[in-house]
Amino acid sequence: MRLIILQEKLKNGLNIIERISLKSLTLPILNNVLFSAEKNFLKLSATDLEIGINWWVLTKIEKPGEITIPSRLLSGFINLLPNKKINLEVEKNNLLLNCENYKTQINGFSAEEFPIIPKVNQNEFISLNNSVFCRGVGQVVDIALPSGTRPEISGIYFLFQKNAITVAATDSFRLGEKKIFLKNNSSLKEDYSLILPQKTAKELINIFNDKPGELKIYFSANQVMFERLMEEVVHPQIQVVSRLIEGEYPNYQEIIPKKYTTQLILNKEEFLNQIKSASLFSGKINEVNIKILPQEKKIEIFSQSPETGKYQSFISGKIKGQPLKMSFNHRFLLDGLANIKSAEVVFELNGEAGPGLLRPLADESYLYLVMPIKTN
Repeated sequence: MRLIILQEKLKNGLNIIERISLKSLTLPILNNVLFSAEKNFLKLSATDLEIGINWWVLTKIEKPGEITIPSRLLSGFINLLPNKKINLEVEKNNLLLNCENYKTQINGFSAEEFPIIPKVNQNEFISLNNSVFCRGVGQVVDIALPSGTRPEISGIYFLFQKNAITVAATDSFRLGEKKIFLKNNSSLKEDYSLILPQKTAKELINIFNDKPGELKIYFSANQVMFERLMEEVVHPQIQVVSRLIEGEYPNYQEIIPKKYTTQLILNKEEFLNQIKSASLFSGKINEVNIKILPQEKKIEIFSQSPETGKYQSFISGKIKGQPLKMSFNHRFLLDGLANIKSAEVVFELNGEAGPGLLRPLADESYLYLVMPIKTN
């Protein structure tokens, strides 16, 4: 293998794929990145056996070939080089690098030892804007919680339909759902539902969020692939292939209330700041008390702990329905409010023991369900 590439291009590719390279003692090959020089492209690949990433760049290939190189060592060295042309050449499983006044040799391994990243059928796909997809997934991705007994809720649920994607996550105490509407850029013949590992979802946001253009999503029985094309030519630039979590996701639609006994419409920033203030005085279970006073058209927010003292404040808003007193985990409330983008929020409640439903005013695409803390 022999090629010439700009330092900045190689640095960008390594920064994308090295994130999933593992420090594995049982499978040290996973600590490596696979270099493949083919036609006019350099391809970098990395995998942790759950996620696989392929990245391509157009460059000058003088001789095709493959080699695997320790990713952290290589990335650390490339980051220190000037943004000049790098000459790369392979000799007997060693990578020789020359860049201006720098010359080094990095010991590598045979490409045959590197695990195969699965290929996903590309017949059926959905195409949508990168940023829209990443923003939508970002509104629910932190809700999921690793669970050994219920692995299905440790992932992110996706329902792909011809004109929309529904994304949901839960940890049993709260639930977030986001609908992303499509412009019919789809070849789907039927609906697809899947559970994506939370780690994969977070990597997708890290990799694609700041990239312009379209993201294509391809489906197979137990794998899914996310792909972005190059701007210069019709060829993949980044592919992320992930295994799926087996199992059936809970039918969470059954627990979303269809009506309410008390509804609040509040200024989001004011409500958020008062919950933050109350959180400083909450006890060991993060409890913040909310008392709705419809006749006075205000809400009392109260918290206390033996260590820090007491907090009490009032917020005015539009109130419909019955007076009510409830307690919530302040962290759960803050997480839900932080993912709402509108100036005003709707908070619908269903008695002392029923779930609370937060959503943006005049936006049906996002909802956040939170269970109250039961009090004696």
